Amino acid sequence: MTETGILNRDIAAELSKLGHTDMLLIADAGLAIPNTTRVVDISLRPNDPTAPDVLDEVLRHFSVEKIVYSQATPDVSPAREAEFLKRFGADVAVEVVPHAVLRDELTKKVKFAIRTGDFTANSNIVLVSAGGPRWYCENTGRG
Repeated sequence: MTETGILNRDIAAELSKLGHTDMLLIADAGLAIPNTTRVVDISLRPNDPTAPDVLDEVLRHFSVEKIVYSQATPDVSPAREAEFLKRFGADVAVEVVPHAVLRDELTKKVKFAIRTGDFTANSNIVLVSAGGPRWYCENTGRG
């Protein structure tokens, strides 16, 4: 029985399948996600869990080189954008796309999505997988 790490077996299994540059989506309760995209729905009730709750746990086990979110996030929910951004350092690229791109294109390209119970409008973030600091690199170009 698993007692550490991500306990949700579907999320753990899907994360283990991702490689460098693969994308996953953490979505609010209302984002339309195509039937062709694998969705792990962990919504329980309004705002339980929230997208930042899920993001925090995923980031304990997953390295990110880039985040992508819709322009609707800062337009409609700027505090949520700030919550997302404070979790990443300057080494993580940020791309802001039109909402239609996130909704109509990226939801089809991600390897899987985690649907939360978040009722904060446009609380959707795509994480692009990185190699991460755990990887040994003989020549790093540093010092």
